[in-house]
Amino acid sequence: MTDLLPRPPAHVEPYVRILGPEGAVAFLLAFGGGQLYLPLNLPPPASLIDVVGHDAARALCVASPTLPRRVPTAKPWLAHVMHGRGLSVTEMARMLHVSDVAVRGWLKRPAVPGARSQDPRQLPLL
Repeated sequence: MTDLLPRPPAHVEPYVRILGPEGAVAFLLAFGGGQLYLPLNLPPPASLIDVVGHDAARALCVASPTLPRRVPTAKPWLAHVMHGRGLSVTEMARMLHVSDVAVRGWLKRPAVPGARSQDPRQLPLL
């Protein structure tokens, strides 16, 4: 299956811009939901370097004053990304630590709130 990256929501977009799509997915899976201190004048944390690499970790540290202290989980967006990569609902549920019911619900809705549904059965309103 093709790797079509859905447009990231606004709270995830800075991470995609700084880390790239692959780095952002890895970063959100590793650090999403928790607080992360990113020092400006010190080397990046080793755990961050292990996930995204030294250059990307440094770029994230430089941008840290503009980022929220708590890393978003972005689970609905991650589910759409994983769906585009051909993962099964069960695999996605295990990776995101949620139920298969939650994953199916997220996949029924657009990846970005307010966007139009991609369901071909849905008729246009106007």
